[in-house]
Amino acid sequence: MELLAYIAVIIYGIALLLIFFYSLAQLQLLYNYLRSRKKDAAQRLLDITDHDKVPMVTVQLPVFNELYVVERLLDNIALLDYPPNKLEIQVLDDSTDETVNLISQKVAGLKAGGLDIVHLHRTNREGFKAGALKEGLKSAKGELIAIFDADFLPRPDWLKKTVPYFDDERTGVVQTRWGHLNRNYSILTRIQAFALDAHFTIEQRGRNAREHFINFNGTAGIWRRSCILDAGNWEGDTLTEDLDLSYRAQFKKWKFRYLEHVETPAELPVMISAARSQQFRWNKGGAENFQKSARRLLTTAHLPLTTRIHGLIHLLNSSMFLFAFAAAILSIPVMLAKHYIPALSDWMRLSGIFMVSTFILLTCYWFTYKNLQKGGIKGFISFVPLFITFFAVALGFSLHNSFAVIEGHLGKKSPFVRTPKFNVNENSGKKIINKYLNKRPSPNTLLECLLTLYFIGGFIIAWWLKDYAFMGFMAMLGFGFGYVCYNSITANS
Repeated sequence: MELLAYIAVIIYGIALLLIFFYSLAQLQLLYNYLRSRKKDAAQRLLDITDHDKVPMVTVQLPVFNELYVVERLLDNIALLDYPPNKLEIQVLDDSTDETVNLISQKVAGLKAGGLDIVHLHRTNREGFKAGALKEGLKSAKGELIAIFDADFLPRPDWLKKTVPYFDDERTGVVQTRWGHLNRNYSILTRIQAFALDAHFTIEQRGRNAREHFINFNGTAGIWRRSCILDAGNWEGDTLTEDLDLSYRAQFKKWKFRYLEHVETPAELPVMISAARSQQFRWNKGGAENFQKSARRLLTTAHLPLTTRIHGLIHLLNSSMFLFAFAAAILSIPVMLAKHYIPALSDWMRLSGIFMVSTFILLTCYWFTYKNLQKGGIKGFISFVPLFITFFAVALGFSLHNSFAVIEGHLGKKSPFVRTPKFNVNENSGKKIINKYLNKRPSPNTLLECLLTLYFIGGFIIAWWLKDYAFMGFMAMLGFGFGYVCYNSITANS
């Protein structure tokens, strides 16, 4: 029994150390981010005032069974302000339901109004989104390729704000910051917006400021066509084709530019089943890309050491869920070992690094919240409970996301499951009806419910042992897993 306790403590300690190293990387990105904001200055940009000299742009809209949002998307894209003779719209439609006819009718109307728009419908989903983008590229007329998912609504001046950043011929991608149409719809949407805001400020700008690898986020950005082709074109062998092509392009010394000041609004998933499918795809895709690109990242001679380190951490981001789940599940046996095996008491002081990691992450997220939402004392008062809720629910998703990460690292293939869209905003208040929703709870839901009881038991044990640090951790885990369990069961009822 004592041997098992030592093994549990060692694994627990390794998981906490890895999380600590990740938090230190985030802290450095925060430092890069703050420095870059202070150094913002005017820069030479491409002149697009002469309409005869502006580059041709093709806007690609990859869609699959988007019955509820595709009309909103097309109406919005038709408002883009750019010389009409230099703008082409491609609707890359893989739909298998009535969305096909809806798009066909809508495109015909827009085309009659003078818009250069084509409806390209595939009868198979070979390569999924990557396959659709690759197929569309064959006939695209644009030198620049802008991409928007079905739930994104760029403002009319979006192209005028982004195209000028292609002044350098080696600029391959311009990526913009995601905004949120329904941030305050529910606790779930507030948590998602909270996490995405950190990615689109500290992480993206913090990496880009030091010319570390960043990723095109799959939407709300523009590629140079020659960059796509030079990097090997779109490939569908991972669930995050955007991250894959981004790394292959940067290996070939293409430059990426991230524009924090250009916001592109989008709809967040409002149902936990939709959030689950999105999280699974992102986290599994991250692990797949680590397996695909890590060796090349380490062996590419021209890359600075710091870029390699941050690249590895970037590709391992999703694996943090695996380390967090390991620390969570081992926390109760470690707590018991701490109190009943005196020889381990000194080692348990290392568990304090979890508090340090939490404080570092709190600091990073606070700067994001302060810049995008609300600063000052009132802002901090509203920030703290949101951060705690986010942290708890992120831990609650750790089992689901750990399965995704493990599958990604093991090379287990799975289809691209797109995230259902709902066409809701913060004030809609209407009953959610969406035929694309998976009505059955996730297979992981039973395990998450059992883990809720496990951590409630851990809270009782911590209270009995008067171990207040573990008591707080157990409370957070119990709430996080309980939230995911409850909403997974009741969401579609």
